[in-house]
Amino acid sequence: MKHLLSTQDLSLDEAILVLDTAAQMAATQSREIKKLPTLRGRTVVNLFFEDSTRTRISFETAAKRLSADVINFSAKGSSVSKGESLKDTALTLHAMGADAVVVRHWASGAPHQLAHSGWLGSGDSPVAVLNAGDGTHQHPTQALLDAFTIRRHLVGRAGGATGDGVGRDLKGLRVAIVGDVLHSRVARSNVQLLRTLGADVTLVAPPTLLPVGVETWPCATSYDLDETLAHWAPDAVMMLRVQRERMSGGAGAFFPSPLEYSRRYGLDHRRLAMLPGHTVVMHPGPMNRGLEISAEAADSTRSVIVEQVANGVAVRMAALYLLLAGGSPAEGSAI
Repeated sequence: MKHLLSTQDLSLDEAILVLDTAAQMAATQSREIKKLPTLRGRTVVNLFFEDSTRTRISFETAAKRLSADVINFSAKGSSVSKGESLKDTALTLHAMGADAVVVRHWASGAPHQLAHSGWLGSGDSPVAVLNAGDGTHQHPTQALLDAFTIRRHLVGRAGGATGDGVGRDLKGLRVAIVGDVLHSRVARSNVQLLRTLGADVTLVAPPTLLPVGVETWPCATSYDLDETLAHWAPDAVMMLRVQRERMSGGAGAFFPSPLEYSRRYGLDHRRLAMLPGHTVVMHPGPMNRGLEISAEAADSTRSVIVEQVANGVAVRMAALYLLLAGGSPAEGSAI
């Protein structure tokens, strides 16, 4: 891999390589000294044109755990607010010797433009570009950390087994993704990656929050959450944040009221009790407690939401390692 732009670009072998490498990275994080010398002397730039807390901090933590030098760039308060273009920003970063650029942008396609425009180096020595979320398009490291979490719980620990399910895919598992699919890059990334890994996916949402053309996606769709939980019995339920900031007319433009949305599509005590005993509850965060998920569901023993955050560091360490230090597994290397 030269870049990580979309889960659609990952083959089954590449996806498993990232997950296996993340398992090795996660193992190092239980050591007394968590820092590895692997990327010493390399420079990673976090280029964020959109507000973010957990993703930026997660990438920053991952790069620092690998001993890379980290530069954080926020569009607010920078030359971008004075009208500087994406191209000129990229040329500046390249001139300063960046080895990898982690980019989050409000426009779909911005990371692809950076990776293939030539602004960040020639074809012989390109700067690695990692997509940290672009518009409503893709968020590949979020999907990889979700898959890593699912594999740990439902493959690695199935039947009392130990380990993280290293080397295994997700074939046969059922994942329900519930909520605001229309505005969700997390949903798009997950559908593609989970299908590559062999899982079956059902999207559950009101008709107004499913995108045009969703019937061509490699998944099923449903408007009825109760029916999906009762008859399909998912192994993992992934609740999506209702992205009210992307709804130009306010929440009422896409559903009648928050109360009605919560009653029809929220994960509450009653629906939590409908889930099979092994099913895990997921959310990419930040959560709207009381809207798409109740506090009881978010804090239940089934919830792996906090673990998703921790796994995000290991997955991003793996992505940076594979892009900057080569494509071989981490075991036996300088780690």
